[in-house]
Amino acid sequence: MFGISFSELLLVGLVALLVLGPERLPGAARTAGLWIGRLKRSFNAIKQEVEREIGADEIRRQLHNEHILSLEQEARKILSPVQEPAKPAEPVAQNSIAPVAEAAPVAPIAPTEPAPTPTASPAPHDPTLPPRAP
Repeated sequence: MFGISFSELLLVGLVALLVLGPERLPGAARTAGLWIGRLKRSFNAIKQEVEREIGADEIRRQLHNEHILSLEQEARKILSPVQEPAKPAEPVAQNSIAPVAEAAPVAPIAPTEPAPTPTASPAPHDPTLPPRAP
């Protein structure tokens, strides 16, 4: 990540040996190691907590979506008896073409209700026209 090579670590160690001296260097290295270990553990704990929160948010989002879907399905069940959708026409298979002689005859569909008969409504009387006979 930082790109520190072995030669750079060796240089830092030599400078620390010169600055601290051979008596204090082992204690300073031990203290530095302890602090670095504590930092790593705290960063890992924070990272795990954030990942847990992100996972919890994702689970909450999925539960919310599932709840919405279940409500939508219930609404469809309630509305389906009230509004019966028109049945779609059966699709014609493109790969299977039957000869005309083998095809079953199709009966015309008779209307279930008679068509309304038009009734003549009286036209409004125009004063320019002669009066009509009853």
